[in-house]
Amino acid sequence: MGMAFTVAIDGPAAAGKGTIARAVAAHFGFAHLDTGLLYRAVGQRMLAGEDAVMAARDLRAEDLDHPDLRGVQAAQAASRVAAIPDVRAALLDFQHAFARRLGGAVLDGRDIGTVICPQADVKLYVTASDATRAMRRHKELTAAGQVISREQVLADLRERDARDSARATAPLKPAGDAVLLDTTEMTIADAVKAAVDHVAARLADRDESGPGPAGK
Repeated sequence: MGMAFTVAIDGPAAAGKGTIARAVAAHFGFAHLDTGLLYRAVGQRMLAGEDAVMAARDLRAEDLDHPDLRGVQAAQAASRVAAIPDVRAALLDFQHAFARRLGGAVLDGRDIGTVICPQADVKLYVTASDATRAMRRHKELTAAGQVISREQVLADLRERDARDSARATAPLKPAGDAVLLDTTEMTIADAVKAAVDHVAARLADRDESGPGPAGK
């Protein structure tokens, strides 16, 4: 596909948005950007003593490969730096350029459909119950060798949700025209299929009617 086609996938931590985004990108041959990694990378540099805004302006591709980005500390730091408007502004251009690339792009995060790509061809909001998300994240962290209780994981998730939803700039919330995907009772395969089917339907619609907003 030679034109731009943007898929925006938002939702709270451990709802499954990253897994779904990677699977959708692989299925359609689109490029994928986990925008949370941008904030985790800035947060990681802040933990190392750097100024958050300077770190965001100076972010390099290799910063996204830091081994500690999936940890609890990086997640909490990401949420803190994401509340700084100048950090968000510094990372906007990077995300806009990625979203408009030819050949299709999938971006997942917390404000893609509402702020970064309000004209996205497809918007999904992936969610799940707090207990389910905590169970998934706990399994992920313990598999990575971290020692943490499920209660602590649940508390961390709720603290982050509250901060992300309450911030003045780009709060965590579904776009008005987003399709809601509750993965609480879904297997990964079911959730991926629902997302792929929705994207496929939108692609078919656009083939019939010509480019949508993101393809202008």
